[in-house]
Amino acid sequence: MDKNIGIHFGWIRFMYIYNAVTAGILGLVIILIPKSLISLLTIPDQEPMVFGIIGSVYLSLGALSLLGLRSPLKFVPILLVQLFYKVVWVIGVILPLLITGQLSIFAILLTVIFLTYIIGDLIAIPFSYIFSKQ
Repeated sequence: MDKNIGIHFGWIRFMYIYNAVTAGILGLVIILIPKSLISLLTIPDQEPMVFGIIGSVYLSLGALSLLGLRSPLKFVPILLVQLFYKVVWVIGVILPLLITGQLSIFAILLTVIFLTYIIGDLIAIPFSYIFSKQ
């Protein structure tokens, strides 16, 4: 029996490309020109150290996603990290803001973008392969 049955390599590669482009570029912008990004997106001022960590993580995820294009199954944990932190963020940050009516336009836009990642990762990640006995 072929153990690659049910693995959507096209979707996996698409998510790596999507991640490399969006997270990679955003990480670079956060690190190189954070004040311009804050101004452009009209988001509140950020603590430079925390904003720098976010930029570093995004840039790292983007770079590692490029490696995933070469070895899609070896780098699936990158997609898993992305899926889990975005789901936790929606549940732990966005839902409380939504319940209290404090959701900003920026938060709505970011949530829509994160939902595209969540849906794409749920389609792309080969859960049956990950949880199969090897």
